Order: sequence, then structure tokens, then C-alpha cells
Amino acid sequence: MFILYLVDLYKCHNANVNTHHVPFLQLSINAFDYNCHVDLIKLLRQEGKLHRLRKARQKMSELFPLTEEIWLDWLKDEIRLTEDESDREKVYELFERAVKDYMCPEIWLEYVQYSIGGMGAQGGIERVRSIFERALTAVGLHMTKGASIWEAYREFEIVILSTVQVFTLEQTPRALQQLEKCKPFEEALLVSEPPKLAEYQAYIDFEMKEGDPARVQIIFERALAENCLVPDLWIKYTMYLDRQLKIKDLVLSAHERAVRNCPWTMGLWKSYLLALERHGADHQTVTDVFEKALNAGFIQAADYVEIWQSNLDYLRRRVDFSKGKSIWELDELRAAFARSLDYLKEDVKERFSESGDLSCIIMQIWARIEALHCKNMQKARELWDSIMTKGNAKYANMWLEYYNLERSYGDAVHCRKALHRAVQCTSDYPEHVCDVLLNFERVEGSLEDWDAAVQKTETKLNRVNEQRARVAEKEAVLARQEEEKAEHRRKAKADKKAQKKSQKTDRAGDKRKAEDEYEEEWGEDEELPSKRLRGEEDFGSTAKEEHMETESGLFSRRAPPPRKTEPPGFRKNQQGLSEAPRQPQDISKEQRKDEECVFVSNLPFNLEDPEGKMRTLFQGCGTVQQVRPIFTAKGVFKGYCYVQFEDRLAVSEALKLDRQEVDGRPMFVSPCVDKNKNPDFKVFKYKTAMEKHKIFISGLPYSCTKETLEDLCKQHGTVKTIRLVTNRSGKPKGLAYVEYENEAQASQAVLKMDGTMLENFTISVAISNPPSRKMEDKAAPSRILGAAMLRQPQGARGKGRTQISLLPRSLYRQSAPDAKAENGTVSAPHATVTDGVHGGPGTASLDTQTKSLSNEDFAKMLLKK
Repeated sequence: MFILYLVDLYKCHNANVNTHHVPFLQLSINAFDYNCHVDLIKLLRQEGKLHRLRKARQKMSELFPLTEEIWLDWLKDEIRLTEDESDREKVYELFERAVKDYMCPEIWLEYVQYSIGGMGAQGGIERVRSIFERALTAVGLHMTKGASIWEAYREFEIVILSTVQVFTLEQTPRALQQLEKCKPFEEALLVSEPPKLAEYQAYIDFEMKEGDPARVQIIFERALAENCLVPDLWIKYTMYLDRQLKIKDLVLSAHERAVRNCPWTMGLWKSYLLALERHGADHQTVTDVFEKALNAGFIQAADYVEIWQSNLDYLRRRVDFSKGKSIWELDELRAAFARSLDYLKEDVKERFSESGDLSCIIMQIWARIEALHCKNMQKARELWDSIMTKGNAKYANMWLEYYNLERSYGDAVHCRKALHRAVQCTSDYPEHVCDVLLNFERVEGSLEDWDAAVQKTETKLNRVNEQRARVAEKEAVLARQEEEKAEHRRKAKADKKAQKKSQKTDRAGDKRKAEDEYEEEWGEDEELPSKRLRGEEDFGSTAKEEHMETESGLFSRRAPPPRKTEPPGFRKNQQGLSEAPRQPQDISKEQRKDEECVFVSNLPFNLEDPEGKMRTLFQGCGTVQQVRPIFTAKGVFKGYCYVQFEDRLAVSEALKLDRQEVDGRPMFVSPCVDKNKNPDFKVFKYKTAMEKHKIFISGLPYSCTKETLEDLCKQHGTVKTIRLVTNRSGKPKGLAYVEYENEAQASQAVLKMDGTMLENFTISVAISNPPSRKMEDKAAPSRILGAAMLRQPQGARGKGRTQISLLPRSLYRQSAPDAKAENGTVSAPHATVTDGVHGGPGTASLDTQTKSLSNEDFAKMLLKK
């Protein structure tokens, strides 16, 4: 029917295709797109095409409950078109549909006012009174809007009867007392922002304790009017009606509205089916509701299994097995069981890649019904054979379930067969199955049966023990191999660290020796040429390494000591680095405790006074004992530091500052842990498994903020947290994770938001299910990759770095045009430094195989020139 409607709409709007192109095309793709229905109705109303507008509203009302605003617009349009009494009856029918969707005082007020206009007809006054009475029953107890209905009724009776006897003041003190009790909750609703779910929940709990069914119903209806897409609220309301009021029309109406608002929630459909059966609905009505449930679009395969179970339970209760007269009902039950298996195997498995019934619960129930009620053990055995062929033969509990069925309704021969097959096939708990077989033979079997059972169980257990021994041996071998690999890695790491330390010590010693010799030739009052050329300070080997490792895998180094007094002629580099950072307080390594320290990283390299800034930033967490910013040998801040507290309680407060911005970059704060002492330490990681209450949004504009995203997402449920994914510099990636209170809200958000537009960007929304990451297959970190790659001639920071050669041109001659410098060496083909004669004395090859030149070598070459 909906397809025919779209075809008709397309024909009617063929001339105006540009106006309705977008909503029409989207509805042709997805007929359940709520927003497109709303957009189409707005466009048709603007054009004044009332006939087509009526069709669009009619189709939308068949699919969804309409909001108060849509109903009021529709009713006012229809009232303007009313010409005769037959048209008035159509408007009355439309009002009756409107008041069933939600509890809306405005719609009821419009209804009674419209009915007053027809009181001149036969039975008009009685009709008006009847509508007023229904309105008062429905919304008369509405704390803020119910008074308008009472006042309208009072004025109507004054005009008709010229008396106010129907209204007495006997209940006024009680009403005022009730008003005082409800006042705090009403005030909380006034000051809170939509959807006000928490405030309504508190109000509902209060009214349920008070115990007035009418007031409980009215507050539920008020809450649902603003939170119609919250399944938990519908479940709570329908459960209250089922257990407390038990009024058929009221209960069934609430259940119907619940599944129309939240069709994806299986629990609501299940409760609806039970309510229909409980109140004696006819069989066709229950069947129709069940068919609608199958087309509701549940979010997981297990939901379909459970809704099928509810329907099969209903059909089983219709069969009267005792009298044997329910042949048709029994055939219908068997046909439903067969259809359910086909549905799960084909439709559900195609959609979810699984049937949802791994343990074959439906087939087990069918087999038990055949055995218990129909006395058909042959059919029950066939069903259990099918169950075992679906991968369940290896589980002991499945065989024991079958054995119990045979024990209850079968015979000893089939019990023995079942247990022998169980001993042969079971892989999870073979000892238990063997015990059951031996106990059975003790009670039922002969000596030959006992001997056969003992032999079979011993053979099985011996084979199982051998397999377990092989598996244990294999695991032991793998464990030893892993230990050897770990030991090898630790040893290689220690050797590499020792080698690196010795190279730094040798290089620093050569440099200090060369400068001492060269200083004697230049004099004490003149600065060294090497220092003048580079504009750097020589800190030598005084920088001590602190072997402390954090989650980033970096080793820290203390800040360089204060610079010694320079000769009078020393010229400071005005364009270089700022003055040396202040030296932190000396705390011995014995006094440092990892549990009282945090590691701070991802700080800007150009951060001024990092020690002072970190001290100011963390002073609110506790007493800061020491801040140890880490610098390079040249005094450049490396972007990370250690903050030592006096109390370990301050560490937990400091960790709360993780991801806080510092000069435009997110600061990373993590526990300070030595991985050599704690190799099993795990840092915080976001979950990589499916989280059904959380959604993943991609395709967001980079300008999207948390506030914008929250405004968009809170329309579909209560938003707990929002995380915008950024890179290390704090720039957004266009991705976000949004956590809702429950799975139903997240599912509703996916249905409503996926494919929608945000600032001219089409966003994609799905349930959070990050792909698993295999760290061992990933490439090494960029820091390691960067060390292995050849650097460009302009240096690591691009063309912004000066490209002025640090050697006199007379001393440098490049032998190959494509030679590239890296860390003071040249890769082949290489450049040579010569004193003017190729291969003569003084030639120094700068190949990667030779050692880097020291200050002494440079000084000798300059002196020779």
C-alpha cells in the first residue's frame, strides 16, 4: 500500500519535482524515515495542496504516532474544510485517533471546544458532556494544564444550566494538600531542560508510593509525551497497568502505543502478546500482532528467538491435549515450530550471520512437547538427532538433556544408546558422562552391559588423558620459547643501552679533550670556533639518564646543569634557545617513588618555563615535591616531564587532568611505571569489543563541537558521555563516540541519525564495535621509522631550518650530486674533505662506515688552512 501511495504521490508532484525531490526520493528508499515524512508534510502544507497533504498525513499516522503539533495542525486544517454534518463526523473520528496517540491536554481542549460547536444537533449536548467527562478522566489531573479542561467544563455548564452545582469546594483542602506535595516535582520539571527523564522518574516513584492509580497514570502519560522513544519507560508503564489496573481497553491501548513508538524493542512486543492473551483477544488479532513483531527490525538475532518462543507458548496453550479434540490447533502448533526453524535458519541467519539459537532451544521444547503431550517419542528422537548434528554433540549437557528425556518418556535401550554415544562424542566434560553411564548400568544393566560400559569409559578417559598430556607438553614448549624470546629481547635491549651509553661517553670525552687542546692555542679569552659556529653550549657527559619508562616507551634525561661562566668574549646566540631551564630540586633516586609520581607528555616543545607551568597546573592536586622537565643536550625541552608528589593520593587527582589542553595541545597524564620492574603493567585503553549502548559517528565536520553533537544526539535518549576523537595535536578527526544509558536508546539513535546531514556533511552512525588491533603486525612507531629513514638535506624540520653550510667552502667538495647528509655523515657516494689535493695527507672520508669527526679534527683542518 505504501508503494502505491508513493507512486501516486510521484504522479501528482511530477510537475513540482524540484520542490519535493529530496523527501520523496528518501521515502522511496526508506519508507520508515520519520524526518522525511515531517519534511514532506511541511512542504505540502506550505503549498496548500490539502488533498495531497491529507494523504501524506494519513500514511505517516499509519506508521508512527504523531506529535501534538502535527495533530493540531491536521485538525485545524480539517476543521476549516468542514461544510456539512458528514464532514463533522470525519473530524470527530480524527479527534478520536488523535487522543489515542499521546495524553495531550491541548488536543482534548480543542476536541471539547469543537464539540460545543455541534451541540445544536440532535444529542449534541449529551455528546459534549461525554467528551468533557472523558477529557477530565484523561487529563483532568494534569497538574499544570488540567485546570483548563475543568474551567471550560464549568463555563459550559454555567451557560447550559445557569448553575455551578456540579462543582463543589468540598475537596479543596485535600487538593491544596496534594498540590503542596507535588510542588517540588513540578518546580523541578519547570527549571529542567528536555527530555527531563530523571525528573519524571522521581515524580513517578513518588506517585507510585502515594498509590493513587489515576495520578500514577497521568504522570506516566506526561513523561511519555516528552520521552516517547525510551523503551524502559514504556516497559515500566505497561507493567504497572498489567499488574495494578488490569483494565482491558487501557492496558491494550498502552501496549499498542508502546510498540508503535519503540518497535525495535522485543520486550514490548512480548508483553503485548501476553496482554492480548490475558484479556482474551481473538486468535487472529494475536497472530497479526506477532507478524508485525517479525517485521519490526530487532537489533540482534536472540530477539527473534525469544519472540518466536512467546508465540509458540501461546499456540501451545491453545491446544487441549487431554481431550484429543484440538487436532487443528496441534497441527497449527507443529507448523509454527517448523516455520520458526526455517525463519531462524534463513531470514535471521542471512541478516546476522547466526540463527541466534545455538543451543536449539526451540527444537528442545518441540521434542519435549512431542514426548510429554503427544507421546510421540519417534518424533522427539528425530528432533534430538537434528540437534546433535548442528554442532552440539561435543557438549555433555546436551547429551544429558537428551538422556533425561529418554529416561522420563523413553526406555532403557535408548537411554543406553544415548549414553554410549555421549561417551564417544563428548569433549568438554567426559568424566561426568562416564559416571552417568556407569551409574545407569549399576541400576539397569546386566554384567555384560557393565563390562562394556567399563571398557568404553576407560578407553575414552585414557584417550582424553593422552590428549591433555600432549596439549600440556605443547603449551610448556611454547611457554619456554616465549620466555627465551623475552630473555633474548631483554638482553638485546640491555646491550644496546650499554653500547649507546658507552658511545656517548667516548664522544663526549673526545670532544672535551679536543677543546682543551685547542683552547691552549686560541687563548683563554677567545671563544672556541666550534662553539661559535654552532652557537651551542657543551654540557659534556654531565647529563645523567634516569632509567624510568612510561607508557610511551621513552627514557628520560635530566635537565642540563647551569652553564659555567663563559669567557668575556663569549657571544650568546640571540636567535637560538631561551636561557637554560631552572634546575629542579635535587631528590635522590632512593627518595623517588613511582606510585607518587606521574608522567606528563605531549607538551609543546616551545613551552616556556615548563617546570613553573607544571607546578602551577598540578598544585591543586596536592603538594608538588619536584617537577623534572626533560631536555636535550642543547637545552631544548623534549615535551615531557615527571611530576613528583609528596602523597600518592595526589596522583589519582593528577590523572584526572589527562587530555587537558596546554597551549593548544592535549596533555597526556599517565602513571609513572618502570616496565623493567612491572612488565605486566597495562595502561588505559578504550574498549575494542562491541558496546551496544554506545554509537560510533563518522563523517563529522571538523568544526563540530561536543555541544553541537550533544544537541543532535540527546533527541534520541539520555547522553552519558561524548568523546570526539583527535590526533596528538588535539585536532579533530571527524569521528566521535556517544554513550547512551541503554542499548535501546543507542539503537534508536542509529536508526534515526545514520545517513543524516550535519553542516552539509553526511554522517554515518553505527553501534560501537572497533576492529581488533594486532599490535605485533603493525609497523614500528614513527620515532623508530624516522630514525631508520634518510633525512632530507633541509633537516628534520623542513626548509624552515637554515641550510647554510657549517664548513668553509674551501674545505668541502661534493664528489656526487646525490649525496645526502645524515647526522654528520654522508652515505655513499660520499663527500670528501681535503686540503686541496685529492688523496693527499689530511684527507678525511665522511662515509657512513667511518667515525664522526670530532672538534679536534675540525680544529686541525682549520689551522692547516
